[in-house]
Amino acid sequence: MNGEDALNAVEAFTALIGAAALVGLVARRFRIPYTVALVLFGLGVSATAPQIGLAITPELVLAVLLPGLVFEAAYQTNFDTLQRTFGGITLLAVPGVLISAGVVAVVLNVFAGLRLDLAFVVGAMVSATDPAAVIATFKRLKTPRRLTTMVEGESLFNDGTAIVIFIIALREVRAPIPPTEAIVSFVVTVAASVVIGAVVGFLASRIVARVDDHLIELTISVVVAYGTYLLSDRLGESGIIATVVAGITFGTYGRRIGLSERTQEALDAVWEFLAFLLTALVFLLVGLAISPQQLVDAAVPIAWGVLAILIGRALAIYLLLGGGSRLILGQSRAVSAGWLHVLFWSGLRGAVAVALALSLPLDIPQRELLQAIVFGIVVFTLLVQGTTIELVTRRALADEE
Repeated sequence: MNGEDALNAVEAFTALIGAAALVGLVARRFRIPYTVALVLFGLGVSATAPQIGLAITPELVLAVLLPGLVFEAAYQTNFDTLQRTFGGITLLAVPGVLISAGVVAVVLNVFAGLRLDLAFVVGAMVSATDPAAVIATFKRLKTPRRLTTMVEGESLFNDGTAIVIFIIALREVRAPIPPTEAIVSFVVTVAASVVIGAVVGFLASRIVARVDDHLIELTISVVVAYGTYLLSDRLGESGIIATVVAGITFGTYGRRIGLSERTQEALDAVWEFLAFLLTALVFLLVGLAISPQQLVDAAVPIAWGVLAILIGRALAIYLLLGGGSRLILGQSRAVSAGWLHVLFWSGLRGAVAVALALSLPLDIPQRELLQAIVFGIVVFTLLVQGTTIELVTRRALADEE
């Protein structure tokens, strides 16, 4: 990168931040979810000024923006609450993701005429949830912490699960993989990523326990967030899963053995700001990455895709989680119907799905159609579910009282 390219990058970054701040003010004025407003703004710019040609690469979203976001969420996650909801989170983040991907694949294959292997690639891309718009609503409504943790925890872990499934699905398109090999590859990748994240989080926690300087400790946290992702990715494992585990370890074990009160205050404040900044950039870039004309041209398969993710989500929430909790915990301790309704409607899709769609190989068959279906599903969930989740949550919580 020469001096002029660097200056152009700084100018683009400044313009994006300025636009995000302006959109935030407007969204606050009209009580629109901030992330939804950012996507709408990006779509408007993409439709009216396509000549801008801002390069939005999967590396920008996956390696620059997402590690910071997932680390902040993992670091802030209450471990005790996470333990109480871990069974439900695991159901949604592993078999729930597989169910969602499978339903999308079957529906697109049968009703949209898409090749089954390509349809499964789409299913993998849209199987991860993105709760950014939902969590903002939860905070405003003072939703029970356990419900919030379930939504956040599911997203933290299913991002990594979806990416692993996506990689396996792409390999299947190029050359068929025996089911046993696919299962072994999935299990090994998840296990190795968990180990990497736990080791990095543990080592970082031991280091900060010996340091009494909040600026150095804050710097170490940034190294943990991005270093864990890059290390795991370099080793061929899941950077997202490793970063999540490192964040949880650092936020739990690190707080317990060595983070002073001053350091914790600094970490909370700085990472809250970084998360706000990264969230704004992610959803603004999501809008800019989507061409409205693509959505129009692929309206029919997009409609089938939307129906498929709703069916898949319903099966994962009501049958898998709801039925499983009643079977294991009994009727009195099972996840309530109101919470199930909120969990169902909070299954928005966002940055991970768009990043994976952008990362599709240039030689994959029907690449533009696959991208359009993913983009259309993301836009639907953000604009329809994202704007109505507050109403669903209010009614569900009112019924619980």
